[in-house]
Amino acid sequence: MSITYNWVVTSMSTLQISPTETDYVVTANYSVIGVDGTFTSSIQDTATFSVEDKDPNYIPYADLTNDIVIGWIQTGLGEDSIANIEYCIADQIAMQINPPVTPQNTPLPWIESE
Repeated sequence: MSITYNWVVTSMSTLQISPTETDYVVTANYSVIGVDGTFTSSIQDTATFSVEDKDPNYIPYADLTNDIVIGWIQTGLGEDSIANIEYCIADQIAMQINPPVTPQNTPLPWIESE
């Protein structure tokens, strides 16, 4: 089965930079959740955005969607960082599917147990 990744914004912090541009997003907390059948793993992080007065691409806070903000986050991260996040999640799921063998602390055979 292949892993499905879901990027979700969990909260945002805003500033008011002008009378017309209120609730300008400056940080977004997000989770990336990977699911492979019954196995799940996730990573959480925070993205920071710079404040640009008179930004021609300003979107009112009420018009933002998860997809828009995740697009900003992924653009800021770049392809390599996105791939690294998803690789880490895939590795965590792989370890759930095939747990690593853990050595056992075994009593020494020449010492009698009491």
